[in-house]
Amino acid sequence: MHPALQGLITIIVGVGGCVGYFYFSNQFLDRVLFPARGENAGRNINRANQIRPWLFMFPALFALGLYLAYPVFATFWLSLTDRDAGGAFVGLANYIQMAGEPKFWEAMSNNMLWLVIVPAFSTAFGLLAAQLTDRISWGGIAKSLIFMPMAISFVGAAVIWKLVYDTRPAGQDQIGILNAVWLAFDGGSFSVLFLKIVPLLLIAGFAVLMGLAIYQTLRPVLGREKGHGKSHWWAHVLRGVITIAALWMIWLSLGAIVSLFSATLPYGEPQTWLTIPFWNSIFLMVVLVWIQTGFAMVILSAALRGIPEETIEAAVIDGANPFQIFFKIKVPQIMSTIVVVWTTITIVVLKVFDIVFAMTNGQWETQVLANYMYDKLFRANDWGVGSASAMVIMLLVTPILVWNVYNARKETR
Repeated sequence: MHPALQGLITIIVGVGGCVGYFYFSNQFLDRVLFPARGENAGRNINRANQIRPWLFMFPALFALGLYLAYPVFATFWLSLTDRDAGGAFVGLANYIQMAGEPKFWEAMSNNMLWLVIVPAFSTAFGLLAAQLTDRISWGGIAKSLIFMPMAISFVGAAVIWKLVYDTRPAGQDQIGILNAVWLAFDGGSFSVLFLKIVPLLLIAGFAVLMGLAIYQTLRPVLGREKGHGKSHWWAHVLRGVITIAALWMIWLSLGAIVSLFSATLPYGEPQTWLTIPFWNSIFLMVVLVWIQTGFAMVILSAALRGIPEETIEAAVIDGANPFQIFFKIKVPQIMSTIVVVWTTITIVVLKVFDIVFAMTNGQWETQVLANYMYDKLFRANDWGVGSASAMVIMLLVTPILVWNVYNARKETR
């Protein structure tokens, strides 16, 4: 059968089936199940009107149940069975085996690193771009250029950045931009400034920002500010998670400062950037930050435009400078939008797979949970451990989804 004819038949059958379902289901409801006649006509009409919304929602609920709920339960069941034993029930054996593998903990550690760095930098750069592009005449063109990476698939972006990190043997022309720049350094004062001092300042600044995040997170609890009401238990849990993550990042930053200060850099030698432990994960994160900055910029730009001009004018009259206006007037008013952008990018990060798969395939200590799951399911043919890792990803994503739904409902009240 010709593909065009097959597509036309599919459309006719699909649309016709939907129309037929809604028509005949309503006819059955109004004429057979709860007919609007006799002494119970009024009660039947009310009952029919109560059921009618569920008739309209049933196809969507059925599809969601078939394509979302069923796979979750099926994956959970597979995580409790052993393929080599003919699908026999083995309880938590797969989870225990997974917890005993160093690659799993490497993936967990890397995912936590991605969770802290990528949402923070994507949101920060997006907010900065949104603020700056609104102040220039050619801001629309700038926004289009910054948003353009969103139109590229993750695999396409990975291929582009793999060329940026490309390495050729010494003595050959380097097509990788990063190596071409690297070979320009020879160890002089210029090299010390840009390869030692500037990175040290950036890492130290990041550690200071993490300390500020800890202070802002714990201030409502430790300061006992006036008017601070009783917090929900999940708010304390969230504060604890943020504090632990920030402390961990401060520890990593201090270690990076020490290692960078004491390192002897191999000037004049091409570097295989994607094989350098720890830093190769940072190079992979750059790709996702590059993509997600455009998304953050668009959402936050709309939020900034929605700020009432009266608040900004009042701050100007009171003598506030541009930095005070931005951090003390604008940012607090769009904090709910910033949280939504942050959590949305966090969900993307938890599921990151394409970039790692296309650039390193989890080698050189760059493994992440989604790639670990792929390796177990499709390379090792171990559906038990693979499904267990899938459940871990779902458990990590679920609290963030619940948080987003809670905030969305709170905003609509």
